[in-house]
Amino acid sequence: MRSLTATVEDFPIRGVFRISRGAKTVAQVVTVTISQEGVTGRGEGVPYARYGETAGSVCAQIEQVRERVQQGMERDELQSVLPPGAARNALDCALWDLTARRTGQPVADLAGLPKALQPVMTAFTLSLDTPERMGAAALGHARLPLLKVKLGGDGDLERVRAVRTAAPSARLILDANESWTPEQLRQFTPHLKELGVELIEQPLPAAEDDFLASFDSPVPLAADESCRGLATLNDVVGKYAIATIKLDKTGGLTEALQLEAEARKAGLRTMTGCMVATSLSMAPGVVLAQRTDIVHLDGPLLLERDREPSLHYEGAMTHPADGGVWAQ
Repeated sequence: MRSLTATVEDFPIRGVFRISRGAKTVAQVVTVTISQEGVTGRGEGVPYARYGETAGSVCAQIEQVRERVQQGMERDELQSVLPPGAARNALDCALWDLTARRTGQPVADLAGLPKALQPVMTAFTLSLDTPERMGAAALGHARLPLLKVKLGGDGDLERVRAVRTAAPSARLILDANESWTPEQLRQFTPHLKELGVELIEQPLPAAEDDFLASFDSPVPLAADESCRGLATLNDVVGKYAIATIKLDKTGGLTEALQLEAEARKAGLRTMTGCMVATSLSMAPGVVLAQRTDIVHLDGPLLLERDREPSLHYEGAMTHPADGGVWAQ
């Protein structure tokens, strides 16, 4: 018989994390532990307000399946019992961790990867702010090879120009978080191409992105909020060039790996994404990142403190878990 715990934890953010939908100073996560015969697996989910999730609703979903998990339910059955989201993510990743530790098999082997997990280069996020403050933030991180710039609509060209001036050598990717209109998309993209921008995540609201099917963007577009999981993939194809895959959207590493494979078959490039969270959220993301073209796993770098033990970051390089924070 297994035991299961679900705990809400708060991790202060360094400064303010701001996107087009709002700002926060604390990252709230739900941590799940599943123990069996003296071995414990852990997973972390971030309640996704964009999809109506709260810490309370996530914990309630976990409670709905507590008995089945404790009686031995595994990852494959979990996929049909809970919908995609933070609750399933925390449970799914805890089960991956538990299986790897109980069997002694590396997670890379369990995931069907051809070799051991390798370090991956992550983008670093610059929060939405005034052009002047974003330029100053970019200057402070200009040595990093890849910056992800949060945007919000009016004034975004000025923001990107300020970042580009402050960090002329960095590669730039942008994230509008559904804040643009079609008119702004038409207006901004030619200038952004001139500024060397490599991709733009989710420029339009997910419910209003049919416009993209007939828009020939000068800069590749990535589906974030429009790409929640396997059920949304067909609607992404033909509108976007890149699928952004986040474990808190797909409901764990299990569906994330399936989505990445199906997105490739559909002709899309792929990107590993993350929420602002601890190393326990990033560790399974590193597994997914072995297969994606672009990686964004900087959540712990935005926190005042990470959990211990934690992942090792060396500049922009994110190293796989060493068995402390999560299984290898």
